[in-house]
Amino acid sequence: MSGYRGFAGVDSAGPDTGAGETSDELLVGRLKRLLLEEVDLHELGRLDESQRRTRLERVLNHLVSTEGIILSTRERTSLVRRVVDEAVGLGVLEPILADPAVSEIMINGHDTVYVERFGVLERIPSGFTSNEQLLQTIDRIVSTVNRRVDESSPMVDARLPPDTRLPRGARVNVVLPPLSLRGPTVTIRLFPRRYGMDELVQRGAIDQPTVELLAAAVRARLNIVVSGGTASGKTTMLNALSAFIPERERIVTIEDAAELALVQEHVVQMETRPPNVEGRGAVTIRDLVRNALRMRPDRIVVGECRGGEALDMLQAMNTGHEGSLTTVHANTTDDALSRLETMASMSEVEVPFQALREQVNSSIDLVLQLVRTADGTRRVVEVSYLSSRRREEFALNRLVHWDPRTLGRSGTPGAFVRHPVHPALAARLQERGQSLPDGFVRAGGSHELDAGGGVSWS
Repeated sequence: MSGYRGFAGVDSAGPDTGAGETSDELLVGRLKRLLLEEVDLHELGRLDESQRRTRLERVLNHLVSTEGIILSTRERTSLVRRVVDEAVGLGVLEPILADPAVSEIMINGHDTVYVERFGVLERIPSGFTSNEQLLQTIDRIVSTVNRRVDESSPMVDARLPPDTRLPRGARVNVVLPPLSLRGPTVTIRLFPRRYGMDELVQRGAIDQPTVELLAAAVRARLNIVVSGGTASGKTTMLNALSAFIPERERIVTIEDAAELALVQEHVVQMETRPPNVEGRGAVTIRDLVRNALRMRPDRIVVGECRGGEALDMLQAMNTGHEGSLTTVHANTTDDALSRLETMASMSEVEVPFQALREQVNSSIDLVLQLVRTADGTRRVVEVSYLSSRRREEFALNRLVHWDPRTLGRSGTPGAFVRHPVHPALAARLQERGQSLPDGFVRAGGSHELDAGGGVSWS
């Protein structure tokens, strides 16, 4: 990779040609070189990042004064921050990472940077000055987790642990030319902060009676699948659901990149490992699910089922590990069940298709469907109970669905519509010491139905 990262993480760049650069970029480059001449790199290396930044900002302010550069206070602050960001930080990415509203950063070549704020994509006006500068930033990112990416290994996927720059941690994916035709491509997914159910209710993602039903289901050890498309909030919902697991239970979490942040004390977190440069040493979700069964878990939480591990997960749910949770990529609750069935068939164990249907019917209890709307809103649009058994066709009984055409109590469009609860689900909750929350009625009881077969609430 081009560029040399000097001691203490300060770039030791060669002289600028100035070709194609703006006056601002030339000024930043000149100040960067002067800064490198002025500071003692060995002394700088003994400081932590915040101390290093403070020292460099002090030196830079002095340099700007001695160079006779006339700037307003705001312009000077912005210039100093930009030079320090490029010297010891991640350059253009630093102010983006400092924005708590940003959930994802997408770099399509050095001059095209998009961010996602509140579920909506927008292009930011600034970009990297060159592919070389972007490559230096990529090198700085992946080296923090002892990974490398270059022409011989042009793809990398890694989790960045939380630090002062990334307090929530992040997952980074890099693709270099010749695989990426527009130059280096970087996708940084910032792990979401933990949202409790109360906050999700306030945001309109779910209503309180549905929360109480899900809490009862988790405490009653029902197996729950959270379904949704990309960035629909599946991990956030999985985190929120996990808060209802009793403190006394042993929980094992399994993820590709450790995003879950469970509040319980007795939690074992496991994360997959990619193969090394020789293509060896990979540890998959399936490997971890199988190993988790030997760890005496009360509950297993799998961040996402996407392959043959679905069979192991279903078998675990059906053989003494009730109350487990997982997510799948699917657009509807019906699709979620079909996907689980298909993924279970991807295992090297040859299982008749009808037997796989029986595994799903015997293992899954509830399916939650999440969506992200065009305006970036994330919402639960359906909660259904799987009432089919053995090798029957899948039969989902709606408990809740979001109807955008129904007016809520406040007169605003959209409301959660509740449906009578299947007798088998009501009986199971009762057997486990849980009761139906207010607003839900057992099928066959006295209730008022709207035209859609449900009870409408805002």
